Amino acid sequence: MRDAIVVALIFGCLPFCFSKTWFGVLMWVWVSLMNPHRLTWGFAYDLPFAMLIAIATLGGYFFDKGPKRFPWSGLTVTLVAFIVWMNVTTVFALVPDAAFTEWTRVMKTMLMLLVLLTVLHGRQHIEWLTWVIALSIGFFGVKGGIFTATGGAMNRVWGPAGSYIEDNNALAAALIIVVPLLWYLRSRVTKPILRWGLLAAILLTTFSSLGSYSRGALLALGGMAVFMWWKSSHKLPLAMLMLVATPVMFSMLPEQWFERMQTIGEYQSDSSALGRLNAWQMAYNLAKDRPLVGGGFDIWDPGVFARYAPVPWDVHVAHSIYFSVLGEHGFIGLGLFLLLGMLSWMTGRWIIKKARPRRDLAWAVHLAEMCQVSLVGYAVGGAFLSLAYYDLPYYIMGVLVLLRRHVAETIAQEAQPDPARSRTQAAVQPQRRGPEPEPAR
Repeated sequence: MRDAIVVALIFGCLPFCFSKTWFGVLMWVWVSLMNPHRLTWGFAYDLPFAMLIAIATLGGYFFDKGPKRFPWSGLTVTLVAFIVWMNVTTVFALVPDAAFTEWTRVMKTMLMLLVLLTVLHGRQHIEWLTWVIALSIGFFGVKGGIFTATGGAMNRVWGPAGSYIEDNNALAAALIIVVPLLWYLRSRVTKPILRWGLLAAILLTTFSSLGSYSRGALLALGGMAVFMWWKSSHKLPLAMLMLVATPVMFSMLPEQWFERMQTIGEYQSDSSALGRLNAWQMAYNLAKDRPLVGGGFDIWDPGVFARYAPVPWDVHVAHSIYFSVLGEHGFIGLGLFLLLGMLSWMTGRWIIKKARPRRDLAWAVHLAEMCQVSLVGYAVGGAFLSLAYYDLPYYIMGVLVLLRRHVAETIAQEAQPDPARSRTQAAVQPQRRGPEPEPAR
């Protein structure tokens, strides 16, 4: 039954993906983040839905008469440069076959991201994109939160099979990243049932991230919670919610969870932590040997470890977005990656500064602030996870790019004089006369 529903839904939407490119990119975001076909057990499980949506969307791109303008800025230039550099490093990859497989996966994401930035315009598209991002991941938060609260806390919460977030640690980071977006969406709805529903989704998503047993996610959650409170315009209600919800959530977690979290400061005796340190040292040694191009995608190979790792037989992935990029794309690649994060943050600051004086752009200020909070969660949690090419943070960067363009265009339109209004005012105002002639003497 699930297979038939998923197939009917996606195939039924393909004509709309072709006729309306903006609809196609939103469908792509939904399928790439949620992987709905991985929730089935039959023939739909392995169908290439993302490819079909991409073909329909890209095919319709050339016939769609809607506006198509790429938003060039420092952030998007850096994004394009990073994409180009990943192509360069792939040419010099140490493990060519594995590198090509990962390159294919990453370039699909980047191509559709560039299309997204080109065809989405205006507030409506931005808010639809935010809804799709938040609910695609929030689904697993609600599902995992219920599982954890009803006795599943003895087990770990896992993500959809075959995706970037299949691993419990990666899923936990994704859940943390979308919590600020759910908080933003709650501020935009007015119906009580929706507000309470989104509040429940926020609490369940947070609880689900704890139920993943991820130590990195716990650190990210703590840092992000403080920053989210600082950015919130409703500090007192949010503080009260955190003070009430936190002890309730922790009281529902088993003793094994606390034992797992206590190992954060005991990395010397933790084989998992030591393996990560070994992989980090390997990535650094490789980057020193090949500082420009690194080793290319997917260097976590026994042959590479034998050459560069302090403990050659302890082969692990980096479990760090920073060391992943350093080892795979060298110091130039890492510099571009860090610059992406910095410019995303600065884009958020620009939006907040320009939009804050205007009541009609208050929603943009709040969304930019919550995107910044999400990026804090990614920056902290990603230090311990291999999510350097995960779609979610790049889509959030996309939201900031689109939001900046919308704010800039809105302000520019207000600054331009209205010709019709000027003509009306000219017609109403009396004609200025010259000086009255003096009477004849």
